[in-house]
Amino acid sequence: MQERYLFEYAVIRVMPRVEREEFLNVGIILFCAKKKFLKSIFLLNEPKIMAFCKEIDMDDLSANLNAFQRISIGAEGSGSIGEYDLASRFRWLTATRSTVVQCSKVHPGFCIDPEETMIRLHQELVL
Repeated sequence: MQERYLFEYAVIRVMPRVEREEFLNVGIILFCAKKKFLKSIFLLNEPKIMAFCKEIDMDDLSANLNAFQRISIGAEGSGSIGEYDLASRFRWLTATRSTVVQCSKVHPGFCIDPEETMIRLHQELVL
């Protein structure tokens, strides 16, 4: 039997008007300490987002989500937060905030392959 690894994930959400607390799920961030895995994926469905909120700036939203993704993998140019260790980056990215890009509460689980699990969660919760 293959070993199962503890992971944590959150759903990445777009909340155009924070005061209304309405949101659309656009991505997943997944962290697995044992596999040294931290990655996020997202998909911007522009027609769906624009139907939800016509005033949103799609270029700004895309830039924010791309920055989120760069920080999660610690890419060059991701700033000082991108230099944190994996667990600290995950905690920083999933911290409660009042911005257009937010995360759900963090949920735990067990997986064999974190990449496959992230893709499955993205299909189930976003697409």
